[in-house]
Amino acid sequence: MQSISRRLFLEDAMLATAALAATALAPQVFGADEKPTGNPSNKVRVAVLGCRIRGKQHVAELVKIPDCEIAYVCDPDRDLANELAASVEKQQGRAAKAVQDMRKVFDDKSVDAVFIATPNHWHALAAIWAMQSGKDVYVEKPVSHNISEGRRIVQVSRKTNRICQGGTQNRSNMALAEAVEYMKAGKLGEVKLARSIIYGGRGSIGAKGEYKLPENVDYNLFAGPAPLSPLTRPKLHYDWHWDWQTGNGELGNNNIHSIDICRWGLGLTGLGRSAISYGGRFGYIDAGETPNTQVCIFDYGNKTIVAETRGLKSAPFRQGFTGGWLFHGAEGSIAGSSLFDKEGKLVSTFTGKTKSENHFANFLNAVRSRKRESLNAEILEGHQSTALCHVGNISWRLGAKATPAEVGEQLKKLKVHDDVQETLDRTMQHLKDNNADFEKTPLILGTVLMPNSENENFGDNAKANAFLTREYRKPFVVPGASEI
Repeated sequence: MQSISRRLFLEDAMLATAALAATALAPQVFGADEKPTGNPSNKVRVAVLGCRIRGKQHVAELVKIPDCEIAYVCDPDRDLANELAASVEKQQGRAAKAVQDMRKVFDDKSVDAVFIATPNHWHALAAIWAMQSGKDVYVEKPVSHNISEGRRIVQVSRKTNRICQGGTQNRSNMALAEAVEYMKAGKLGEVKLARSIIYGGRGSIGAKGEYKLPENVDYNLFAGPAPLSPLTRPKLHYDWHWDWQTGNGELGNNNIHSIDICRWGLGLTGLGRSAISYGGRFGYIDAGETPNTQVCIFDYGNKTIVAETRGLKSAPFRQGFTGGWLFHGAEGSIAGSSLFDKEGKLVSTFTGKTKSENHFANFLNAVRSRKRESLNAEILEGHQSTALCHVGNISWRLGAKATPAEVGEQLKKLKVHDDVQETLDRTMQHLKDNNADFEKTPLILGTVLMPNSENENFGDNAKANAFLTREYRKPFVVPGASEI
């Protein structure tokens, strides 16, 4: 690796250039003059589970795809379900049934596939129930709420021979696929470090208390596998991301995308040799539980992934670059879809050997062909990338208060391919810029975890293993390995 000052200089130059090319990355369904044409004999009838932001986006994509009929939309919030059903009728010209209980969808044998855009704590059980009822599944990221759930989805997919795609849609971007092929061919030299960067401001979700549940929501169905606990935040919807019972913080919400690309590009499988996380929830005291500033270091021995997540107002990682991925190799670097030489000069921008494929269409094509290998984000890949997010969160949740100096002393012990002190210094400067008060909201230094990739656990670390699964509320129970 170059000296720290030289690396920072090169990163500044590269990322400013890469940011200009980033807008070319989004895959398209059809060209500007193309229109979908239907073939009723090849039609796939689908249901969309979850009717808010991501569910609406699913509908917007699915109505463009030939021979796909949205038959159901489902949400415990009946107002959201009815609203999206009306939107489906306008967009596809045929009505969709609006239901609150997804089990009604699973009981309908005419439904071929489901698209899961529910809160995270429902992802695994919805996917498992759907596949057990004979349906193929597209499940949003993170594909699970805990590590064990992810493995159970894979297990059920294999046992039932159902098609299951994870919602990491960058896997269908052929420019990125070409960049990954370039690295796998050794053309970037030995690549030891990948960075995953997600910076974006999120404010307080309001004071912790006990709030009235919306009358239009079946809260039993909303909670599902989670405890039927009182609502402790002002808003039921979306802010579940920052509650450990239902969400996985920003690491699982957004950083999963670029962590997945880092793992893909480095060719990594399993949970790695060790992992550590540090950070906290700074800037306000509210009903949220998850960190809004978090650094995770995933050590795979000869390779390292460093994931940085920020939810407070932040200066960009480098000028013009607030989020994405960065690979450092012996012969150059890749940022976004752009290739740079060792001097930081742009060599070329990957465009893909073939046109980028819509991620939803890729799934539906596999549903028709029954060829699991044609999926761009087969569930095993989604599980492994999601599991890294869980590992990072487990480290943080098992951590203790620490000073920046104490964090630095621990990081010095790591044998990883990052200047860990420089990353820490940038993080501390970010918190200083946001007037973080470590007395009111402490800095947490996570536990160093040593995963066992084969068994997907933490060996004899009972405290860490306790986070591998959860206690489920009947009848919303994710089955154990021996029950599948």
